[in-house]
Amino acid sequence: MGIQIRAATPDLLAAAVRKFMGAEPGRTYLDSPGTLAFVAADPEVLGWCWGYHLPRPDGTSMLYLHQFAVDENHRRRGIGKGLLRAFMTAGTRAGATKMFLTTGADNHPARSLYDALGGGLAEQGPTVNYWFVLDR
Repeated sequence: MGIQIRAATPDLLAAAVRKFMGAEPGRTYLDSPGTLAFVAADPEVLGWCWGYHLPRPDGTSMLYLHQFAVDENHRRRGIGKGLLRAFMTAGTRAGATKMFLTTGADNHPARSLYDALGGGLAEQGPTVNYWFVLDR
């Protein structure tokens, strides 16, 4: 059958969450507006990516890629490129004109892939990421 890259179904997403996050999947992600998730499988899960299509106040929209991973034993086979292309194509069809993501400065394999697909460093220069833990 070969490696297939497709939009995540609840079962595929659950398998990817277990493999790449080491957690039990939530039930509402795929039902939430603007979510995008793709899984590569053969039939086991080999990679995934997920994020959001975000509308902007100026009437445009963009993509945010939150997580992207390919099983270490299956890298350099085009899986990552296929996942990112699927994610970007879905976003383009939804009206997005830009995509952003954050990666580690030393994550050279990922950065090479992003460069190869036409990505570039943010024009505003170096950025700093902040995380906030919100009280419930």
